[in-house]
Amino acid sequence: MTPDLPVIRLKPKANAQAIRRGAPWVFDNELVMDRRSKALAPGSIARLEDAERNALGVVAVNPNSRITARMLDRDPEARIDSGWFRVKVDKALSLRERLYDLPFYRLIHAEADGLPGVIVDRFGDTLVVQPNAAWADVLLAPLIQALADATGARTILKNSGGRGRALEGLDDADAVLMGVAPDAPVPVTMNGAIYMADLTGGQKTGLFFDQRENHAFAARLARGAQVLDVFSHVGGFGLAALVGGAQSCLCADGSAPALALAVEGARRMGAAERLDTVKGDAFAVMETLAEQPARFDLVVCDPPAFAPNKPALEKGLRAYERVARLAAPLVAEDGYLVLCSCSHAADLSSFTGACLRGIGRAGRRAQLIHSGFSGPDHPLLPQLAESGYLKALFFRL
Repeated sequence: MTPDLPVIRLKPKANAQAIRRGAPWVFDNELVMDRRSKALAPGSIARLEDAERNALGVVAVNPNSRITARMLDRDPEARIDSGWFRVKVDKALSLRERLYDLPFYRLIHAEADGLPGVIVDRFGDTLVVQPNAAWADVLLAPLIQALADATGARTILKNSGGRGRALEGLDDADAVLMGVAPDAPVPVTMNGAIYMADLTGGQKTGLFFDQRENHAFAARLARGAQVLDVFSHVGGFGLAALVGGAQSCLCADGSAPALALAVEGARRMGAAERLDTVKGDAFAVMETLAEQPARFDLVVCDPPAFAPNKPALEKGLRAYERVARLAAPLVAEDGYLVLCSCSHAADLSSFTGACLRGIGRAGRRAQLIHSGFSGPDHPLLPQLAESGYLKALFFRL
């Protein structure tokens, strides 16, 4: 055993088998939190044992978090050093390089890539890192070195806006960890569309790579269509629809800077004349459009997470139902409605039910033609339901 690591231990009634089968988290109520365990500094590395003192692996510990231990390595002899990080990054990189010809993707998807709480998105030779767990903040230097060595990145930015950092007791200060921050949005090519990613002032890490596969499916429905993209951000679905041959697209969002980036992306694609934008509250925009005679062949609604946790689930499901109820009347007969959720607390069944209730309340009848999820650069950890957060339902009305 590794002699220099502190030990934390499961309570006798804790489910050690779940850990052995791949569960990545251990909660505070599953551990013997004596004075010694509580005194461990957030981000400490420890050896996890079951109640009979059998080693389960090496974990990162944060006594101040509900998720007190995060599994790093099932080998109790593992040393979490620069070599360990390089192995993890190389494994993650090999998957993405097999999947994508261009270096635009999620490189590290937290627990599913063996780096719990760590998100890394790649934008060419620039990486944006979200260290959303205390251990990743403590060991940021070897992580950054491994990322730079593996990818050849010239710039690495730290984005501290993730909700998980607050739950871990971490600060929200962004930083330039290597190189120089880009002074302009970065053009990103996906599915033939050009998206402008604001890596220092935009949402999350600057762009949502997770919808890539769903953008592509929507583009198949967009040929010759009039399209409405609600909660469009930088034109995710809208620009994909233009690549698919949409006659026109209206992007609606509450952020003027995001809409400006959508316009710039369309301009670079040579499709500026087919894109219009409207800034405003999405619900109000849909209510206003309902008063007009025009209808759309394809309507997409990709809102923020209305149910980011279980306490918010019921309120969130009502919000998704309202989105569906307001969007459905805007769809032409035999047109298509795409409804998305990035709320991990709302599972597929609950989300589908909310959407169907909203469509029904709008007096429309729906065929569900496709269910989409996040792309393969956002792999799922089967033992962690939260990793399957994204749902996209494609209806024909």
